[in-house]
Amino acid sequence: MKKHLPAVLFLLAAALLWWLSLAPRRHQMPVPEGQKPRVVTSGYVPYTLAKQLAGGQAEVSMLLPANAEPHSFEPTPGALVTVKNADIFVYVSNRIEPWAKDILTSAGEHTAVVQAAQYADESDDPHIWMDFKNVRQIARAMAYALIQKDPDHRAVYQENLKAFETEITELDEAYQTGLASCQSRQVVHVGHLAFGNLTKNYDLSLSALAGSSHDGENSVRRVTELIQFIKENQIPAIFTEETLSPRLSAVVSEETGVPVLPLYTVEHVSKADFDRGVTYGELMRRNLESLQRGLRCQP
Repeated sequence: MKKHLPAVLFLLAAALLWWLSLAPRRHQMPVPEGQKPRVVTSGYVPYTLAKQLAGGQAEVSMLLPANAEPHSFEPTPGALVTVKNADIFVYVSNRIEPWAKDILTSAGEHTAVVQAAQYADESDDPHIWMDFKNVRQIARAMAYALIQKDPDHRAVYQENLKAFETEITELDEAYQTGLASCQSRQVVHVGHLAFGNLTKNYDLSLSALAGSSHDGENSVRRVTELIQFIKENQIPAIFTEETLSPRLSAVVSEETGVPVLPLYTVEHVSKADFDRGVTYGELMRRNLESLQRGLRCQP
């Protein structure tokens, strides 16, 4: 036994080093007793999740102004200072927020960084939160970060996470039931490609105008093709984003005679919804209602 002891000790040491390498070291420094963790998020998706999970036990703020475009946001010097002083910084990914990799250099020594994409399944569509399974995993990672920073309120965070997971399970079931029997399964979206993960999971087909700008010759051609597609396939409705100009969807609607219904990307919201603190679940329920109406689904 003694002759095997060095080998056993070596394996134990190697296993310990491997475990430590996986542990998010920045998470291990709790905030001072009596102080709320300062959670800074890139945009609205992690912001609304953090608000639900924290339940008032953390100070949650968002870098992106309400109704702003996350892909082209340019951080101010004030944003850099905010991240430096944060206990937790949460962002979606470098694909959705290309500016995030630069702002990460200003994170403080004890700032816990949570990149949501690390906890999501691989997908060609970077809008990972449109998959309920991904959102569940992201919420768990955020709850873990909160517990590490504020272990005194572990029970609160765990209870809020449990409630959120229950809500997500119910949402998934509502989508499965509500979209099971529809006259059409074609989601025609006059906006950018933000709903690929959602439509894929519920056996829907997605046609969309990619990108945030609809000016230029290529976009005119694409709109013409979309109008023809709607007419040929007898599409009952089209969808658009609340924060986009209604001009383009109005043109398509006038040319085809079909109604326009809203879909919410969640990545940015109106000032009114932000002030009201609309949740991820509420926005996704709105999306389900619009899809059921637009696709003429059976109740």
